[in-house]
Amino acid sequence: MKKFLFKGFMAPVFTAYHDDKEKTINYEIIPAYAKYLKAKGVNAVLVNGTSGEGMLLNVDERIKVADVWKKACTENDMIIMVQIGGAPFPDVVTLAKHAEKADVDAILCLPELFFKPNSPEKLTEYLRNVALHCPTIPLFYYHIPMFTDVNVHMPKFLDLAEKAIPNFGGIKYTSAELDQGSSCLMPGRTIFLGADSILCPAVAAGFDSFIMTTLNIFPELSAKIVRCMQNNDVEEARSVQQELNKKIYEILKYGDWVTAMKRAFNERCDLNLGKTRAPLSFDV
Repeated sequence: MKKFLFKGFMAPVFTAYHDDKEKTINYEIIPAYAKYLKAKGVNAVLVNGTSGEGMLLNVDERIKVADVWKKACTENDMIIMVQIGGAPFPDVVTLAKHAEKADVDAILCLPELFFKPNSPEKLTEYLRNVALHCPTIPLFYYHIPMFTDVNVHMPKFLDLAEKAIPNFGGIKYTSAELDQGSSCLMPGRTIFLGADSILCPAVAAGFDSFIMTTLNIFPELSAKIVRCMQNNDVEEARSVQQELNKKIYEILKYGDWVTAMKRAFNERCDLNLGKTRAPLSFDV
């Protein structure tokens, strides 16, 4: 099984579309996007996640997006994690098999979204069934209960999953419940924080790995927060966190999280990734 030793910042990349009626995917811009992130000090990407509208792409599109990003990451010495969940189970299996064949660095997976697992045991069973189809790639669980409405206790789930799933890698923890997230931290575990607005207290609690949308736009702010916390400059870290949160507040005046963040990226960066697909809105 491939080892996953990455720590630090991972950008959940947006999916770029052409400005046409169907919003066809702009695969051609991905190499430039990878170079942009690398130049900003971001050395890892999450593909087909929430920010990437992975659940609004069909299976063939998700596979091709992953393939093009894999090539770009190889050329730029970057880590790639691919999100395969949020689809009917047979499609999740197809995406898991593809990720295994593509030899990505890690896989992230949402829970079953219709027959929702309501216990750590049921969630572990679901992830174990997925893992059978990608046995050599580290598999992470995507905990984002505000979207999935799967509110399984993560510390207990982690204990079960680590025993039952040989290639289990950890979780992406996207929740403001920092007490439960902190309880997940343990030597040897990889727990990614997915909540931009609580980065400062999360670092204080012991988080050292982060997958946050704003890393696409102003990663320097997150880097400064972590650096200040590591240097025990807590007051400066809090000040920068307030600056980041203010920027997030201003951005979100323009729509839902993904739409508004993508709009902000297009405004602040040299690359234009297009609008979002329905049912997300982009009325500007």
